[in-house]
Amino acid sequence: MISPKSKIILIVSTLFVPALLWSCASGINLFPKSEDVSLGQQMAKQIAADPAHYPILNNPTLTAYLQSIEERIVQSPNMQNKDFHYKVTIINDPNTINAFTIPGGGIYVYTGLLKFINDESALAGVLAHETTHADHRHGTRNMTQQYGLQLVESLALGSAGASAQTLGTIAANLGTQLTVLRFSRDDEREADQGSFDDLTKLSGQPWWPGGVNQFLTKSLAAQPSQPSQFQQLFLTHPVDQQRIDAINSDLKSSHMPNASVAQLNMNNYSRYKSMLP
Repeated sequence: MISPKSKIILIVSTLFVPALLWSCASGINLFPKSEDVSLGQQMAKQIAADPAHYPILNNPTLTAYLQSIEERIVQSPNMQNKDFHYKVTIINDPNTINAFTIPGGGIYVYTGLLKFINDESALAGVLAHETTHADHRHGTRNMTQQYGLQLVESLALGSAGASAQTLGTIAANLGTQLTVLRFSRDDEREADQGSFDDLTKLSGQPWWPGGVNQFLTKSLAAQPSQPSQFQQLFLTHPVDQQRIDAINSDLKSSHMPNASVAQLNMNNYSRYKSMLP
């Protein structure tokens, strides 16, 4: 005799699996926005508790500088989820050229990346790219594909405990490698586009909207001679010429002028860059 719970799971499998397969193929996110925040908080705690992998830089002045740029980016009318908490944290690892985002808006930038770039537009382009990952909820959208059936069953059973257990399992499986942050090429192109759009629509365009391409172009050229420093970047954010070409096409079609001295703001960036350990 089939138990009531088994019957529910059978119904879920029959009715929801086709919908799940469609949602994964369509990029639908089965997680509510509140879980982006909850998962992000859990991941932030994991990161803070693991200084061996993520040594946080304690430099309030430098952190406030990056945060001020981030807060300006979030004012873009292109943003979808301004209610997330977009907070920038610097990881003190000069041998890693990378940045990453966790669900809910936490952005982590390595000192290696800050040393690698030379102007404020490139920094703003990277921050706007990472902001788009959180704003467009790429992390939980990818987790929908990985944990979708388990999540749907929990929601269909209507058990808060089951849902919490599922989310707990997901958080535990993230571990120090933060595998959820490995984005697809489509995610990366979407984040590049978001970076361009966010900076384009900011009042006064304080930074050149092609800033992300400054970083991508330099990274693609430098990676063959510095493979270890770019290992995490190329693993979690696949870089290729197509991404660069797509933004160049946007720059051309929008008749975007070249970056101005004010947009690059190299002197100001150099001043803060000199504070790096």
